[in-house]
Amino acid sequence: MDNKTFYITTPIYYPSGNPHIGHCYTTVACDSIARYKRMQGYDVMFLTGTDEHGQKIEQKAAEKGVTPKEYVDEIVEVFKKLWSYMNISYDRYIRTTDDYHVSAVQKIFKDLYDKGYIYKGEYKGKYCTPCESFWTESQLDEHGCCPECHRPVVEAKEEAYFFKMAPFAEKIEKLLLETDYLRPKYRAQELVNNFIKPGLEDLCVSRTSFTWGIPVSFDDKHVVYVWIDALSNYITALGYDNAAYDDFSKFWPADVHMVAKDIMRFHAIIWPAMLIALDIPLPKHLAVHGWITFQNKNGENQKMSKSLGNVVDPFMLGERYGVDAIRYHIMREMALGADSAFSNEIMINRINSDLANGFGNLVSRTVAMADKYFGGTLPAEREVGDFDQSLNECILALREKVDVCVNETRLKNALEEIFIAVDRANKYIDETEPWKLGKDESKKARLASVLYNLLEAIRVISTLLSPFMPTTMPKVWEQIGVAADACNYENAGKLGVLPLDVTVHKGEILFPRIDMDKEIDELNAIIEKNMAAAKADLSESEKTDEFTPDELGSEITIDDFGKADLRVALVKSCEKVKKSKKLLCLQLDDGFGGRQVVSGIAEWYKPEDLVGKKIIIVANLKPAKLCGVESQGMILAADTPDGGASVVFPDQSLPCGSKIR
Repeated sequence: MDNKTFYITTPIYYPSGNPHIGHCYTTVACDSIARYKRMQGYDVMFLTGTDEHGQKIEQKAAEKGVTPKEYVDEIVEVFKKLWSYMNISYDRYIRTTDDYHVSAVQKIFKDLYDKGYIYKGEYKGKYCTPCESFWTESQLDEHGCCPECHRPVVEAKEEAYFFKMAPFAEKIEKLLLETDYLRPKYRAQELVNNFIKPGLEDLCVSRTSFTWGIPVSFDDKHVVYVWIDALSNYITALGYDNAAYDDFSKFWPADVHMVAKDIMRFHAIIWPAMLIALDIPLPKHLAVHGWITFQNKNGENQKMSKSLGNVVDPFMLGERYGVDAIRYHIMREMALGADSAFSNEIMINRINSDLANGFGNLVSRTVAMADKYFGGTLPAEREVGDFDQSLNECILALREKVDVCVNETRLKNALEEIFIAVDRANKYIDETEPWKLGKDESKKARLASVLYNLLEAIRVISTLLSPFMPTTMPKVWEQIGVAADACNYENAGKLGVLPLDVTVHKGEILFPRIDMDKEIDELNAIIEKNMAAAKADLSESEKTDEFTPDELGSEITIDDFGKADLRVALVKSCEKVKKSKKLLCLQLDDGFGGRQVVSGIAEWYKPEDLVGKKIIIVANLKPAKLCGVESQGMILAADTPDGGASVVFPDQSLPCGSKIR
């Protein structure tokens, strides 16, 4: 494997406050892949960092009375502390305020301008300040808000530079649909339908309304739009257009960019367009994962948010359960592309079932039996018996299965394969019944074979687990009597590595079983205690997720109110609108022959949640088409503290068509 290289990147994180467990998935996943590739013999470059420019940073710094650089410096240290705590083995950390990156971005911008891909114009449209994203009217959600965070957008009008996107539409569509660039593949059609088929609009790539950004070198009234700035980090960190590093020719193109789904569009469309324009090879893969969502006491999932009080502190969790248990849990729960619900109960159940009862129990039972029956050192005599071949075949097939999953960035599946082998080894103990063999002196050779087979299985399993749980596995190796340098990739593909007279060493319990009820009570007490303090520390801009009633509208007369005809209606049927993830189409009995209403509540309600229930509609609203489906009214719903919507259900005994006064 000489001269094989592997380049993997996280997105560069936006320094918006104290990181929570939701920030950890991408970085832990990339770290695990990087460690696995190093184990395979690759020369790995693992890049992470922070995206430190933009209007929101400028605003938050002003609120705190510090400079933007002082603001980001403080938060960057928190991120670096977390990555150290989580055992993240990044090779390079880039900050977009680094001098070499600033100068390189200026050169990239100028190069695109000189090639004719960037031109000056005037921007008129919608801008989401929290996401730092420009949107066209057609891209807004059904409430006229940002389609990503669903917060209000503002009208923006200013002189700006634009990046031509249309010349790249055909190549990007082929990239998404005809290659395996995007993982999971099903997201490709979504991007093509939503952004490419309607026509790629030119991208606004500079701003003049704030100053915290990289100045355009040939027009210092402008600063470079954050995504041109941020996306360029993947090549500037290797030395592209700068002299700080000289790794571009060695590591580019990247093997894997891993990002969360909310920034998929930028990496799947804008980034490839930039690279094509710069005549730079495209990355090999873009792996898109979902969000870790918080599951509240009612079992409802919410996106993690600092201001909702549902932040789970990774430092606190690591102190209670160990960093490796947290790493394992977040990777084991999330399938690539899907969201993963987080709750204390889910996490503790996973630790107890997989780590305490599963792998930890396998190690402790095996070592304890070797110590009990042989004083810790196995004899050299062996006797082959039933079930040996089945176990050994499972263990010998494991490395290849894990290889495939890691290569396809399916880490949940990789861990599933490993724990199938753990279960097989535990079953082998039940099948061979070593406690019975230990009572019969004539069976000592057979007992030694059983324990040796188990120790070898543990060696292979722990070697393949070590990239995911790097702190705990050396403790396992010490207990089973194997040197760390023998637990390598080559040896993970074969058996018979341990000496026949291997000596084990009883050690601490690797994963103590957790008392669920007691632990939940303690965790809830900690969370509730910290919740008020966390909210009290929020800056004004960070409180945007907190529920505060909208300002009252201007006064109206009773005649004005009378113009809105509110009626009770029964939901007869309901289905999702095919072209939208947010819309439901409801067929209603309104007491007047029926009608169809389209509502943007699919994020909070399933069709079956509504069928058979009575709701309130605005019956005399002018019909409109949403995603091509006609809507003859509007459903009454209330804002919820998490930014969602809760349908208003009237007394279910009211007749259809009843007027609400």
